[in-house]
Amino acid sequence: MNKNVTPYKDSGLGKKEQVTKMFDAISTNYDGLNRVISFGVDIKWRKRVVAIIKKKKAKTILDIATGTGDLAISLAQTEADKIIGLDISQGMLDVGKKKITDKNLDNIIEMIVGDSEDLPFEENSFNAVTVAFGVRNFETLEKGLAEIYRVLKPKGTFVVLETSVPTKTPFKQGYYFHCNYILPAVGRLFSKDRSAYTYLSESAAVFPHGENFNNILRKIGFIEVENKPQTFGVATIYIATK
Repeated sequence: MNKNVTPYKDSGLGKKEQVTKMFDAISTNYDGLNRVISFGVDIKWRKRVVAIIKKKKAKTILDIATGTGDLAISLAQTEADKIIGLDISQGMLDVGKKKITDKNLDNIIEMIVGDSEDLPFEENSFNAVTVAFGVRNFETLEKGLAEIYRVLKPKGTFVVLETSVPTKTPFKQGYYFHCNYILPAVGRLFSKDRSAYTYLSESAAVFPHGENFNNILRKIGFIEVENKPQTFGVATIYIATK
């Protein structure tokens, strides 16, 4: 991935620090903005991730880049005894913790601050690891994926939900219009951080989606790698096994 795509290009900070600052700034508006920008279809995509994990009967799940906890909360519908949501942004986690408490899920879901590229867990710790709209924010993609591989148990499942670029007309043109005009405009209108949603669209455009990402997963050591395009290819679910 192109490391030059960052939220605050002239800040002097590394990508990791910039992403943390960005998500802290937009945390209170993030959920509402996502529903508007994605027309609510991201909820359907998360349900499909949950269905995949449910079939695996995973007892321990790590949700990386958990943000405000949407996916972690949905994963409580599986057979998991313990779900850990990890994120680099304390602001996003604070919003998520309130949602979890409101849903009486504190006994199942634990939210912690952590770095996806230096996970605070022993190897072979989790039956499943999930990441929804987070891998493109890794400062070093392969390092983060290698950490995920390390903490997964043998035969454990890794599921990624991430944006991708449609390849067919007119969906490809519609996608670029949405990312280049609609997403930044809505972000500027509702968020105090004017750079955040421009970054989110730019980072999505340069992410190595589809077979390119499959090949990176295989390089790390994952097997049984497959990808499932969603909604005309604007997002993709990736599934891999350790």
